[in-house]
Formats: sequence, C-alpha cells, structure tokens
Amino acid sequence: MSGLDSALAAGRRAAEARMRDTVRLYSQGPDVFDRSTGQTVPGPKSTVYEGKARVTSVAQASGEDTQAGDREVRLLEYLVSVPWGTSLPSGTRVLPGMRVEVVDSPDARMAGLILWVTGAQFGDQATAWRISTEDRS
Repeated sequence: MSGLDSALAAGRRAAEARMRDTVRLYSQGPDVFDRSTGQTVPGPKSTVYEGKARVTSVAQASGEDTQAGDREVRLLEYLVSVPWGTSLPSGTRVLPGMRVEVVDSPDARMAGLILWVTGAQFGDQATAWRISTEDRS
C-alpha cells in the first residue's frame, strides 16, 4: 500500500467516525390523484441507501428566497456525507430531485428533515462521498 493509499484509508476512517446521523436516500414517483377520496397521494418511494451519514449546513450559504406555489420559501444548502465505499443498487445513480430524509440524529431537531438532492461529488481521492442538497421548507 502506497503512502497515498494509507493516508486516504486513514482519512476515510476519520470521516466515517464523524458520521453520527442516519439517513435514507430515495427517489419518489409522481403524486397520484385519488378520485375516490379527492386527495393527492404521494408517489411510491424507492430507497437506494439507508445508513450512516454526516449532515452539515453549508456555512457560506445565505439561503435563497424563491416562490413555491403561493408561498415564498427559503432554500438552505446542506452537505450529506456518506461512507466513501457506499454502493448503490446496480444501475442506480444519484440524480437531482432525489431526496434525503434524516431518519435519526444526535441533534433531535434534524430528525425528519427532508432534503432535495442537487448534485453529487465523486472522486478516487475523496474521504467521503458527498451529496449536495437543499432544504426547501
């Protein structure tokens, strides 16, 4: 094992040790209108990853105000780091529009937070796999 490989392995162990949150990464099908009840039902969820992660707000992001239907919302950016060696089901890619739900966190205020994926960063010299997200609430 080269010096670089040893340093990366140590960095990945350290990054994973800081992953104290549990998240669920999923895609969701389109909403469906139920004519019998007159209600819109959320589309089916397809989970592609559930496990440990580190969810952090992006400090330099000031947030962006935008219109969503009849109300104004503030888009806040978060970075979700999962273990570098995480594998997804065959043929699955992380795409914008997928969602990350914080299932559990030492910070109880984070539990239940739904984040929308905006992108993912890959790299053979990274210590974690990072997914860019935003809170659209």
